[in-house]
Amino acid sequence: MNRPTRTAALAAALMATCLLTPGATAHAAPGDWLSLTVTRPGTTGGGTRAALLLCDPPQGHPKAAEACAQLAAADGDFSRLGDSGTRCPLIYAPVRAQAHGRRHGRQVEYDRTYGNACELRAATGDVFTLAG
Repeated sequence: MNRPTRTAALAAALMATCLLTPGATAHAAPGDWLSLTVTRPGTTGGGTRAALLLCDPPQGHPKAAEACAQLAAADGDFSRLGDSGTRCPLIYAPVRAQAHGRRHGRQVEYDRTYGNACELRAATGDVFTLAG
């Protein structure tokens, strides 16, 4: 099995594990990876979306190439993602964004709740855009 095929197979297996096993994490993935979830606090499982983002090559995420490019431009700093000029409606519909994994050999942990999906997108760009 060649490297891209092996990597894709590993990503698919890890994503299936994360999606099918409540509370499971993808700690066994080699190299750089981010396990991303977006949930709506106060709702049951139907509002949860998850993806395993790999960036070499970009895969495992509906907007993998865009998310990887944005993370690279921000040097992996989630506070430097997004567009601060975006205007969002003042509608309270909270969404929680979580990321954990490894990027350039460093542990990544991110957990923040935003007032609504627009605020999430404005703050994090395509990284947490988990629906196609």
